[in-house]
Amino acid sequence: MEKVVERFIGYARTDTQSDEDSKRCPSTNKQLDLAKVLKEEMEEMELEEVSMDDNGYLMATLPSNSQRQLPVLGLIAHMDTSPDMSGKNVDPKIVKNYDGKDIILNKKKNIILSPIDFPGLKKYVGLDLITTDGTTLLGADDKAGIAEILTAVEYLIDNPGIEHGKIRIGFTPDEEIGRGADKFDVEAFGADFAYTVDGGEEGELEYENFNAAMAVIEIKGRNVHPGTAKDQMINSIHLAYEFNSMLPPHERPEHTEAYEGFFHLIDIEGNVEKSRIRYLIRDHDRKKFEEKKTLVRNIAGFMNKKYDKNRIKLSIKDQYYNMREKIADHYHIVELAEKAMKQAGVNPLVRPIRGGTDGARLSYMGLPCPNIFTGGHNYHGRYEFIPVRSMVNSVNTIINIIKLIPVSY
Repeated sequence: MEKVVERFIGYARTDTQSDEDSKRCPSTNKQLDLAKVLKEEMEEMELEEVSMDDNGYLMATLPSNSQRQLPVLGLIAHMDTSPDMSGKNVDPKIVKNYDGKDIILNKKKNIILSPIDFPGLKKYVGLDLITTDGTTLLGADDKAGIAEILTAVEYLIDNPGIEHGKIRIGFTPDEEIGRGADKFDVEAFGADFAYTVDGGEEGELEYENFNAAMAVIEIKGRNVHPGTAKDQMINSIHLAYEFNSMLPPHERPEHTEAYEGFFHLIDIEGNVEKSRIRYLIRDHDRKKFEEKKTLVRNIAGFMNKKYDKNRIKLSIKDQYYNMREKIADHYHIVELAEKAMKQAGVNPLVRPIRGGTDGARLSYMGLPCPNIFTGGHNYHGRYEFIPVRSMVNSVNTIINIIKLIPVSY
């Protein structure tokens, strides 16, 4: 318990916020600050094949101690934190023996983590929680995953009597901006299957995720003095509103759950002359996913016919696909994780991810890679928290997966 908490708090204090506007890899140099710390730590643990490439991808190996030929297990987490909120000067707080009441994160700014707003807090009465100070995110997504992986591996090093196969460790940059797998060398990693330790609440086990695309709509207007604008001005901002109004209002994130897809308006900016809108398009069902993209194309086509064929410029880029299509043939690794959780006293919550992970793309790159929990809640914001017990149970789940492999093959 003490080790995983100490690790996590240490990592959380290093700013590793990624930048979606950057074209470099990693998108921010500060991610390398944590990568260098982790590299040194793994070398001190005497792991083998510790390497970091020019793009900040960090890998290491715990060699097999078995006389048998066992499959190679991969354990993966990401180093960056979300661009949505500052990861600078993170100051984690430990709330001992949570009493079920409001937690004052920042008295001066009156920032409160309340079970009224977040009813899930009630599940952790009597437990120790790690929270933010109310001014930054916490970074449990995914520094908790890193801490849990290294604590589990350290346990195996300290207990050499536990039989295990070769274990590969991989820490990636830029997962939060959808690029975590861009330059991941699956062949060099050399695992037969892997788990991303990047999920949320205790027990989460995910092998299904959204099919995902980004749509960017650029709108060309015509600016004319408003005093003489009749039948001449074309206000691109109004065209942007019109475009948005033709998407189904019930298919937005705030109105959907479980397997329901959505169009998520994430950005709108512009003036009379030109505007730009960006949408995330998401659906677990591949057919419905394609239908959503077709709808966006049809709206763009309709508006170009209505106003001018050059008014609307649309680009749609697929980001990742539902890993279920690739995991289905390797379902035993989902069952392996379920069994490991039960042995750790954790109730498996097998559910679809309403998002994506590095594992989704890695699964399409030839590395089957479900996602398991870290224990965190309210990611990407000032109300983020993680129960210490959940972190410990994540460590125990990882250890149990490793223990089960020799008896399962």
